[in-house]
Amino acid sequence: MTSRLTIVVREGSSIDKALAVLEAIAEHHRVTDIAVATGVSKSTVHRILQSLVEWGFARPDGNGGYEPGPRILTLAGRVMSRFDPARQASGALSVLHERTGYTTHFAIRSGDEAVYVDKLEGRRPYQMPSRVGMSLRLHCTAIGKAVLAQLSAEEVRAVCARTGLPGMTPKTLTTVEGLLAHLAEVRARGYALDDEENLPGVLCVGAPVFDHTGQVLGGISISALAMDMSRDDVEQFAPEVVAAAREVSLALGAPAPAAHR
Repeated sequence: MTSRLTIVVREGSSIDKALAVLEAIAEHHRVTDIAVATGVSKSTVHRILQSLVEWGFARPDGNGGYEPGPRILTLAGRVMSRFDPARQASGALSVLHERTGYTTHFAIRSGDEAVYVDKLEGRRPYQMPSRVGMSLRLHCTAIGKAVLAQLSAEEVRAVCARTGLPGMTPKTLTTVEGLLAHLAEVRARGYALDDEENLPGVLCVGAPVFDHTGQVLGGISISALAMDMSRDDVEQFAPEVVAAAREVSLALGAPAPAAHR
């Protein structure tokens, strides 16, 4: 999902202007368009672009415009090689844990399942039977359904064909059509609910997390015993889960529209 970039630059700040132009060439190629998007004069934009070309952060596109240069890719590669999504999510996960008191999880999709990469145990006299490194099914968990809801129907059908839809509890959705109808509801409200569908007596609320490309990466959830999380609690804390997932998405570089979709 592409967003049109508009940047307000503080007058007189050469660094702000250079950074604005650098960011703008991700979406705009002509000097005139970059000037409009950033509010920087055409002459200044042209001068900045010449410097960016010299540094390898921009290059002529052969049609009178400019495009991102190879040094951006080199720098991005170095950053991503050290990039730890769990570390980026830790702050939002801690806040969610503090506000709800429930066990909080962050899981990342891995093929046809998801894997917990972070967990904070709830402030309750019991512990959730989950651990970092544990895999979870997509069709019957809150994080899993939050992930599936961001895929096309064809992708969901393909996942189901490979994994099947085993009934983990009497409440598990075990038909593809039933699951697809349910996922439409998940998309509409912005979060998924595991209503004792994976483990009897356990309730979870999850929301999707997106990566820097705008694709679903995984999700965040809160979990508790069903007797300890009422429907009113779900209504109260679901927006907190959605907000935390959005914060993590933005920390991972997701475009804002994708984080809200």
